Amino acid sequence: MTQTSGGPRPQAGPPSSPALKAEHRPHVPRLADGVQLIGESEGSGYREPPSLVRRADGQTLQLTPLLYLVLEAVDGTRGLPEIAEHASAGAGRLISADNVRTLIDSQLLPLGLLRRPDGSQPEVRKADPLLGMRFRYTVTDPVRTGKLTAPFAALFNPLIVAAVTVAFLAACWWVLMVKGLGSATHEAFENPLLLLLIFAITILSAGFHEFGHAAAARKGGAIPGAMGAGLYLVWPAFFTDVTDSYRLGRGGRLRTDLGGLYFNAIVAVAIMGLWWATGFDALLLVVVTQILQMVRQLLPLVRFDGYHILADATGVPDLFQRIKPVLLGMLPWRWGRPENKVLKPWARAVVTLWVLVTVPLLLFSLAMMVISLPRLLATAWSSAARQQGLLAESLSAGDLAGAAVRFLAIVAVALPMLGMLYILLRLVRQLLTALWKKTRGRAVQRTAALTVVGALLAGLAWAWWPDGGTYRPVQPYERGTLADATTSILPAGDTALKEGRGGRTVALWPAGTPTPTRENPQLSMVLVPVAGPSGTGPAASTAADASAAPSWVFPFDRPAAPEPDGNQALAINTSDGSVTYSVAFALVWAEDGEPVDARNEAYAFASCTGCAAVAVGFQVVLVVGQADVIVPENLSAAANYNCLDCLTYALASQLVLTLDGPLEEDSMARLTALWEEIAAYGRNIHNVSLSEIQAALASYKEQIIGIIRADPSASAGPAASRPASPSPTSASTAQADPEPTVPAAEASAPAPAGTEAATAPPAPAGGASPAPSSTPVQTAQPTAGTGPTAPAAEPLPTTDPG
Repeated sequence: MTQTSGGPRPQAGPPSSPALKAEHRPHVPRLADGVQLIGESEGSGYREPPSLVRRADGQTLQLTPLLYLVLEAVDGTRGLPEIAEHASAGAGRLISADNVRTLIDSQLLPLGLLRRPDGSQPEVRKADPLLGMRFRYTVTDPVRTGKLTAPFAALFNPLIVAAVTVAFLAACWWVLMVKGLGSATHEAFENPLLLLLIFAITILSAGFHEFGHAAAARKGGAIPGAMGAGLYLVWPAFFTDVTDSYRLGRGGRLRTDLGGLYFNAIVAVAIMGLWWATGFDALLLVVVTQILQMVRQLLPLVRFDGYHILADATGVPDLFQRIKPVLLGMLPWRWGRPENKVLKPWARAVVTLWVLVTVPLLLFSLAMMVISLPRLLATAWSSAARQQGLLAESLSAGDLAGAAVRFLAIVAVALPMLGMLYILLRLVRQLLTALWKKTRGRAVQRTAALTVVGALLAGLAWAWWPDGGTYRPVQPYERGTLADATTSILPAGDTALKEGRGGRTVALWPAGTPTPTRENPQLSMVLVPVAGPSGTGPAASTAADASAAPSWVFPFDRPAAPEPDGNQALAINTSDGSVTYSVAFALVWAEDGEPVDARNEAYAFASCTGCAAVAVGFQVVLVVGQADVIVPENLSAAANYNCLDCLTYALASQLVLTLDGPLEEDSMARLTALWEEIAAYGRNIHNVSLSEIQAALASYKEQIIGIIRADPSASAGPAASRPASPSPTSASTAQADPEPTVPAAEASAPAPAGTEAATAPPAPAGGASPAPSSTPVQTAQPTAGTGPTAPAAEPLPTTDPG
């Protein structure tokens, strides 16, 4: 049905009249190059089915029957009267030449379907929807696409389709319900090469998905167009231009829409055969990726396969263009208007339901993306930094497969963030451009619109302002509920204070001191009772009385200076990208009859980014003779506040020994030499891993105990008369937020990553009771908390599902 302009321009007078002026020649409209007349849309959901026309740029337009009759009569030879006569015959009513001129000037010329009066080609602008694909890169032209996909059209034989469907369903049942994915996951992640293979197969299957659309279109008689790749929403995606399938009936269009899903099923069945031949369980993960791809593609909210399936099933080509008419048609004062009746009743019901589901979900998704963007960016940055470290380790070890996996992980983290930023920037630009155009020449409306925009931007700046945990990475213990996502804008209600969650509690603040505020917070320790091993006892709490469970808030001050016989390591770091160490080693002698109350402390505090604070306190207490009071203390605490990608680690190790008498000269010499070795070790501890430090101190303890036991004059007496000897104690506290960044490997047991907290571990030295778990928070006030008718012409989407 394609008609192209050609042939000589008709003359208005005889050849002997060359002086005839151009303005006296009758105007003869001519089609623009590449315009194809497709005809009436089959299976349409409109009461009056529109007719379809395709431009040279691939954009398909739907026209009213009258416009299509006028365009159909334009053959490069007919003038306006002849075109009016053809349109009148087709429409069954009188159409004048003036009517035709009006339709051409107001509709067909702006749509780029006709040449300009001077014979030049029109400038056309293809529709650029917000939810369309961006940054397209074409790989094949229509000719190559046809050659590549032609052999696959035979796969749409009904018998083959039935066999593949049964095999696919059986494979899904067996993999998910019988075999399981445990061994497959273990095998894939144990071997990076297998993981890369699965990734490659998954990518290739996404391209094969597009072959399914093209082959299905060809099977129905349509000509598939270009194939390529681009960015859709926040992820790369392949595409196939199957716009020509609009010329097919409803069945042909649905087959084209479902062709990609059918080819995913073919991949899954083929992978099951490959697994049967090789026995590699990791291949079964590909079956799962195909299922996930199919589920994602069936979502009808955006332009995935499910959207096109719904559009072609209802006969409404572009559902997004119906959002505004449907929403306006729901207003009571517009119920009886003709534009509300352009769709057939059943099609209108389906489209209305789709609009009522899609619009709220898209708006909600947009709002959550805006609110959560700071934390998502922080999480992506933290994850990319961690993967970059692993990438460097893989490269240094020569593990190219592992390095490739880490690189792909970085790309997978970065692309969604870039996509979200692009969508937001483009949305803002489109809104501002639309407002500026609509308020042109109306100063009051423009001022009001700009005021609203300014208020929204101010609110966005307030929500995104770096304050407290705004840019804090998402932590493993967070639930990710809607309440959690909106706490930066809407404070949480009254909830029990629990580890890893914001809440409210009573704060007992010293009299005469200023109360902390959000603007001037103060680091504090929050002690929260937790249920005991049996769930009973004074510290136990249940869900019913959790809100009434007592908790205590204490201002957190710098630790007091150590006593004369005390030992204290205090590391405080507030400099980004640095590591602060504090090491304190002490050997204490207690004479006969003196009270033994030596205190060994290790404190590590940090408030910075990409930093670490490490405190190591090591104390040996030797009690010579009888001692009636032995109450040594061994304490460690690690805390960080407003700390990103940092580590605080405190290790307090204490050894208390009782001796019957003084050491002999040889034993004292050995002890002195060993202590000099220990002191030298403490001075060079900076680039030693935390696990090695802990192991070294434990070894030194054993050596000291060995020296004491080998001395006959210092052997320990019975436990009934004096404290049992020896009594070594140690306490270590680690606080990571969210990833340790010490320039050495550490193997300690850190507290839950990312909590602005410190844990004070039990210090079982000399009968001291265990310290309760403590968590510093910001404490604020007494509570703490963290058209009148159907349009004459509408552009249809370039159909490229996938």
